Amino acid sequence: MKITPLALLAFLSTVDRSGAFVPPTQVRQDTLQLPILHSLTAPIPPGGRSNRSETELDKEHEDIIISAVPAASNGKILEGGKVIDFESLRGPSMAENALEEAKAIVAKSTRRHGEPHTGILGINQEVIAEVGHELGTFATSQDIQNCAAYLRSKAASGFFEQRTATTVVNGETLPSPQKAEFDRILRQAYLESGEVTSAFAKTFYLGTQLLPEASREAIWAIYVWCRRTDEIVDAPRDSNEEMLQDLGAWEMRLENLWKYGEVADVYDLCLLDVLVKYPTLPITPFMDMIRGMLMDVPQLGQDRYDSFNELHLYCYRVAGTVGLMCLPVFGCAEGWTEKMAKEPALSLGVAFQLTNILRDVGEDAVKRGRVYLPQEDLDRFGVTEDQLFEQRVDENYINMMKFQIARARMYYERARRGVFMLAPESRLPVQSSLDAYGKILDKIEENGYDSLTKRAYVDKWEKLSIIPFSWYRTQDASRFYPLPGDKPIPDLKVEA
Repeated sequence: MKITPLALLAFLSTVDRSGAFVPPTQVRQDTLQLPILHSLTAPIPPGGRSNRSETELDKEHEDIIISAVPAASNGKILEGGKVIDFESLRGPSMAENALEEAKAIVAKSTRRHGEPHTGILGINQEVIAEVGHELGTFATSQDIQNCAAYLRSKAASGFFEQRTATTVVNGETLPSPQKAEFDRILRQAYLESGEVTSAFAKTFYLGTQLLPEASREAIWAIYVWCRRTDEIVDAPRDSNEEMLQDLGAWEMRLENLWKYGEVADVYDLCLLDVLVKYPTLPITPFMDMIRGMLMDVPQLGQDRYDSFNELHLYCYRVAGTVGLMCLPVFGCAEGWTEKMAKEPALSLGVAFQLTNILRDVGEDAVKRGRVYLPQEDLDRFGVTEDQLFEQRVDENYINMMKFQIARARMYYERARRGVFMLAPESRLPVQSSLDAYGKILDKIEENGYDSLTKRAYVDKWEKLSIIPFSWYRTQDASRFYPLPGDKPIPDLKVEA
C-alpha cells in the first residue's frame, strides 16, 4: 500500500485518537480523556520534540488516572517506574513443582523428549479442523532430521553443541537437489505455520502481512510454538498428570533445540531456522510462557489475583514474553539496541493482555469461573465477585473499568515510545497491531463500559481503516505533528 503524506494529512482534522473517522462536530469529550487532550494543546517546543521526560509523562498519566476517578484517589494506585521484567522468575508454586516432577518422570522414561503419545504434539484435531486439512505430514522423519542438520550447518561455528548421535551435514558440499528438497520442506512448514496463524489469530496475521517475507515467516513460527504450547495445556485430559508430562517433554524439547539444534517435527524446523537467522533470540521468554500457561491450569494455577503485581506477572508470562520473542526478528533502528527496546516490547505485551482481560470479564467469570481483575481493585471501587458472576453493571463497575482502561492505555503509551526504536520495515505492523488492539478499549467505552454482558469487537474493515493512521505514526513527521489525541513522544535517546 502506497500512502502519500499529503493525502494522509487531509484526514487529520477528522480522526479520533484511534484513527477512526469522526465528524468534527462529533468529537468525543469523555471526561476521563479531557486532561490528556488539554495537555496536548500545549505548544510543541522548537524542533518538534516534547521537552518533558519519559518519567514526567508517566507521572502525568498516573495523575490523570487517579484524579479522573474519585474512588481511586486514596493513595498511589499505579507504579511510576518501568515495567517489571519477570524473566525466569521461579517460585515454590504448586504448578512449578509439578512441572519439575513431570520432567523428571519424562527424563527417566523410554519416551523420547517431546515425542507425543499420538500425532504431532500440540497439533490436535481441533487445530487441524480449524485449518481445514492435515498438518505436518509432508516429510519423513529422516528427511526432517537431515533438513535439521542442513540448518545447523548454517549456524556460526560452536553455536550449537554437538552430540555423538546427531546427524551432521556439510551445507557447503551438499548436492543441489538435496538443498532444493530441504528448502521445499522448510517452505511448506512455513506455509502451514502461516495457515495456523491465520486460523487462530486473524488480527495478528494481518499485521504480519506488513512485514518482509523472512520476518513474517519467523513470526509465524514463533506464533505456532505459542499456539502448540497453549493446546498442550488446554487439551481435554483425564488428569493433569498427562498434561504435565507432555508439557515437561515440550520444555525439554525446547531446551534441546536451543542447546543442540535438535528437532522432532517440521514445525521445529521453522523454529530452528529462526534461531539460526536470529541468533540473539533468547530461550528465556519461551520458558516463561510455559509457566504462564500453567498459571491457568485448574487445581494447579491461579483463578484469582490479589494484587496488580500478581496479575502483572501473569501478563508478562503469557503476553510480554511474545514481545521479547519477536524483538530480535523485528530488529532495531540505527542507534538503538534490543536492550533499549526491551521495556516497550514488554509494555506492549502487557497492554494486549490487559485488553483481553477487560474485554472478557463476563465471559471469564461465567464460563470459566475466573476473575483476573485484581481483588485490591475490586475492593477499592466497591465491586464484588457476585456482581461479576451475576453480570450487574453499576456505577462502581463503570468507575472500576475506567480505571482499568486508563491503566491499559498507560502501557500502550509506553509501548508506542518503542516503535521508533525498531527497524523501519518493522514499525508499521507493530504500530497497526497496537492501534487495532487499543481500539478494543474504545469499543468497551462505546458499550457503556459493559464487559459483563457485551464483548467489544473491532471488525475487519475498521482494522483496515486504521492502517493509514498507523503508517503516519511510524513517520518522523508524526513527532512534529502528532495526530489529534496522540501524546508527544519524548526524546528517549536523552534518557537511554
